[in-house]
Amino acid sequence: MNPVTALAWQPPKFYTDAVNTVLGSAWAVVLLSIAGLVLMLRFYRIWTRPKIAGAIGGAAVLLLAISYFDPAFRAIAGRPDNIPIVMMVLSVAFFVWLAFRQAALNDERLEQGLPPREAEAKEAEKTFVWPDLVYIELIALILFSVFLVVWSIALKAPLEQPANPAKTPNPSKAPWYFLGLQEMLVYFDPWIAGVLMPTMIITGLMMIPYIDRNPRGSGYYTFRERKFAVSLYMFGFLIAWVVLIFLGTFLRGPNWNFFGPYEPWDIHKLEPLTNINLSEIIYLRIFGRGMPAHWFPREIFGILLVLGYLFVLPVLLARFVPLFRSLYERLGNARYGLLMLHLLVLGSLVIKMLARWTLNLKYVVAIPEYFFNI
Repeated sequence: MNPVTALAWQPPKFYTDAVNTVLGSAWAVVLLSIAGLVLMLRFYRIWTRPKIAGAIGGAAVLLLAISYFDPAFRAIAGRPDNIPIVMMVLSVAFFVWLAFRQAALNDERLEQGLPPREAEAKEAEKTFVWPDLVYIELIALILFSVFLVVWSIALKAPLEQPANPAKTPNPSKAPWYFLGLQEMLVYFDPWIAGVLMPTMIITGLMMIPYIDRNPRGSGYYTFRERKFAVSLYMFGFLIAWVVLIFLGTFLRGPNWNFFGPYEPWDIHKLEPLTNINLSEIIYLRIFGRGMPAHWFPREIFGILLVLGYLFVLPVLLARFVPLFRSLYERLGNARYGLLMLHLLVLGSLVIKMLARWTLNLKYVVAIPEYFFNI
């Protein structure tokens, strides 16, 4: 990495060291993101108020501006190919606030016995395709064309030399929209992270209209009437996608090591891999004996754990947890089973992350004889 010119003023070292300590590992970033999502959903009527949201947004923008004075932060976040990701994070934050603000207003109206705002504005907001909508689209086309021309002049395109197999970039990263999948490869086998999970994301989105046929909340913003659906979607979108893209873009450096936001990317930083499989934990650490030679007795505990997680846990939840019992009664066997299958596969991402960080767990089921690892 080319040396970065230091500016006259930089953030205090005690501040950058504290941030690097707190956010210097993937588990801290993910767990803090989950905690933030829970608080966001719990207090959505408070933080969406314009004055409070404006104060939070202003503080975030000020903190981002101050961070650009740090040479290590500026070297990564200031790269031409990373600036759009910074803009994406800011735009996601704005539109999430906008959606929850409208949901909060509608929920207050519904509690007062009034219809949602969209119902009252339905007639007033009607416009014709020609000329109203076409004019708006034409103006948007011109403005964004000018914006892209200025962008291409102001920022150098991050073009590199032709690919050379003898010189591989370090780190080698996928395009930003695939960085979430690349982060999943740290915790899962390629057939799961690159094939199974993307396929289930697509099929899950396709099945939403057929699984969730609840008419409440259709056509207007609300959180009160669709808490489970909105919470599940926000977890999948923000935690399992946006946060993983953020990790892969700004915090994964050379050798795919994890770096703090203000930590220089040192190519010589090495982290020893001490990951072990579940079968090794059971036989070597718990039983204190050698591993069976055949794959079936060696991996039987992991196989039972996976089968119980996917097929027994949904039954127990439907029987003993009121939320899932109501889902089962409303959806029926087939739709409830499909919902829980996709939900548990999504939850396995966070579970596998926690197991890697706490137990150094690599695979729950490891059958290299048949190239099957979970």
